[in-house]
This record gives sequence, structure tokens and C-alpha cells, in this order.
Amino acid sequence: MSKTKALKITVIAIRIALGVLFIYAGYQKFIPKERPAVSEVQELPDHVVKIKAFIGGMKQTGYFWPFLGIAEIVAGAVLLSQVLSLLGAFILFPVTLNIFLFHLFLEPHEPFELFLTGLYLVGNLFIILYEYPKLKPVFITKSL
Repeated sequence: MSKTKALKITVIAIRIALGVLFIYAGYQKFIPKERPAVSEVQELPDHVVKIKAFIGGMKQTGYFWPFLGIAEIVAGAVLLSQVLSLLGAFILFPVTLNIFLFHLFLEPHEPFELFLTGLYLVGNLFIILYEYPKLKPVFITKSL
């Protein structure tokens, strides 16, 4: 198998993996979660308090959590289309960057989560860089 064919297959696999992952993640934002009853007050670690405040703040706005879910579903579906995957990668870039930074700053003690979210970000960037020749005429114009 040639290098270009292997690269194309890799890009398609990344598109499909990210597309399915983010469609699922977006869908999960619309499923109500049951909270366990807290029988006693316990001291939470500092990073847990920050995570609860961050996620809780997004949910309490009343619009941002569903908006994020819709953005993830749309970006995932566009990535799966293969034709408009560059658009999907651009829509998804701020989401994957924020997910990575969330884990970097709020859960640095979870190396596997950090590695996994780093893979999402790298995969997303890989798609954008692979499709760069399509973008080149937009950013680089020949002056007369």
C-alpha cells in the first residue's frame, strides 16, 4: 500500500472516529442525569469544586449546554459526511481545544484523560492540516 493511500485511510478513520464520538457526546448533553442523594456533607477536593462550578455554570445559563451539544452533533455529522469534513473540523476545533484545556488545568492528575483528549485535539488538527491545500487559496492570494 502506498503512503498516500495509507494517509487517506488514516484521515478517513480519524474523521469517522471523531464524528461518531462527538455525535454521541452531543447527544449525551440532552439526556437528564440523576443525581444521587447526598446524605452527609463532605469536603470535596479543590479540583472537583472547580469542575462542578465550570460544568454547572454552563448548564445554569440555560442555553450553553444544549448549544454545545448541538455544535458537537452538527460538527460530528459534517465530519462523517467526508465531503465537508474541513468545515466540521473547524467547527470542532474550539470544542476539542477547550476539552483538552479543561483536562490540562482541572484534571492534570488524570494522565489517561489528558492523553485521550490530546488525541482528539491532534486528530482534529491533523484533519485541518491534511485539508490545508483546499484552504491555501483563501489565505494566500497572488497580487497583480
